[in-house]
Amino acid sequence: MSKPMQPKHQNRFNRTSLYKPTGEVVRHSEYPCRLNFYLRPPPVEISVEDFERFALDRLQVLKTIENATLRNKKADEFRREMDRVSSEHMRMRTGHTKEAMEDRKKDHVSHFILRLAYCRSEDLRAWFLRQECALFRYRFELESRKDKEVFLKSLDINWKVVSQEDKMNMKAELESCAIWTAKAAGIQNVKDFVENETYFEVEFEKVPDLIGRRSVLVRRGKAFVPMTEQISLVMDEFKARLSKALEATAKALPRMDEDERLKPVLLNVEKQYTGKDYGDVTNVTGKVKASEVDGLSQHFPLCMSNLHQSLRKDKHLKHGGRMQYGLFLKGIGLSVEEALVFWRKAFGNHTDDKFQKEYSYNIRHNYGLEGRRVNYAPYSCMKIIQSNQPSTGDHHGCPFRHFSAQSLEATLYKNKVGAPQVNEIVRLAKDRHYQLACTRYFEVTHPEMQSGQVGTIEHPNQYFDMSQGKLPDSDAMTTD
Repeated sequence: MSKPMQPKHQNRFNRTSLYKPTGEVVRHSEYPCRLNFYLRPPPVEISVEDFERFALDRLQVLKTIENATLRNKKADEFRREMDRVSSEHMRMRTGHTKEAMEDRKKDHVSHFILRLAYCRSEDLRAWFLRQECALFRYRFELESRKDKEVFLKSLDINWKVVSQEDKMNMKAELESCAIWTAKAAGIQNVKDFVENETYFEVEFEKVPDLIGRRSVLVRRGKAFVPMTEQISLVMDEFKARLSKALEATAKALPRMDEDERLKPVLLNVEKQYTGKDYGDVTNVTGKVKASEVDGLSQHFPLCMSNLHQSLRKDKHLKHGGRMQYGLFLKGIGLSVEEALVFWRKAFGNHTDDKFQKEYSYNIRHNYGLEGRRVNYAPYSCMKIIQSNQPSTGDHHGCPFRHFSAQSLEATLYKNKVGAPQVNEIVRLAKDRHYQLACTRYFEVTHPEMQSGQVGTIEHPNQYFDMSQGKLPDSDAMTTD
């Protein structure tokens, strides 16, 4: 990425700026088609208000893609979902009208804003990369062949075209691989398909999906890909370039964080994925008694259930566990007075004097009554996943992120989850969809809730609220 964004004046950004001054027409040459590899930052200006609005609009689209994809929506259902969310938040009109150019400019700008917000950690980068790849694929498949050709020509991608002579030498083998591809393209005569099709020669590692479907011929480490299947090649290029760009942006981030107007906006955008902070507990504090925690534990997410059981078994938790669990209990309504009672009884092996000296201060500190008097918020899923990794003897963290596959599997079986669902949840965790794995666990253990009714779980306290029948809108966006 080039130079970092800097404020021009109070409400506008410049340098690697993000929006052209009001009234200036975007030239057709800047956006000849709706597709974009986002290789260069948009050389335009944008107001602070539009900066955040554009980002949240795009984030709505990406969250819709995530939910639809991981819930295995059928192609027509996925298309309907995308049509709906795109018309509401990210229109991409055809043609070369002024409105179409504005759509493409917003698409360009919003991608780079989210790139800034989601480059901060490996998990955030992985999430952003997955959703952007899915969005690009969806859009690419909607484009006409002519528009695809115009776009790919503008990229100057070095794909080696197989000569007619080489193609004829491999004709029989190409025909055997082209049966399903030709039928999908509506062509019955496979021989005609091979003769008229353009083939590209690429490294076989670039098209694992096509090799898995036996749709391409592989010879001496090379795959011969028909133009009909070029989406796999395009996606490989898009993913590789965006992945590299995200890493470069992450390295440049410290310079951008120096901008006090830019940083809070980016953090608020990032928070839309990391989830509600449940920071204001003044309205619920005191609703839960220390004696009620055991009974309420049936509504705890797996991370908190694991901490609760470990505390009851060992009569102790290390600092990381006490912080994660203590703030969660604060979030469900345990007042500081009840928290002191709860932890004193839980640490039954300690004398009153030792408890007062070693633990009482930290408990009061979490409630903003000691030290800097910061009213600490319960940890979100992303904070638990990303920070303070557990080590030997620790029980904090996210089971879907930090348990081994064997430990997670055993825990799920212990909690009476059926074998098919265990396999599904473990697979989601293995694929790094930790919050979706937790969401699926919630659905399996709460069969009264219909699949799809539950939004992606982003916070342990959200899980608790949902389990008790309080269903917050997990997809709602805020603009603090």
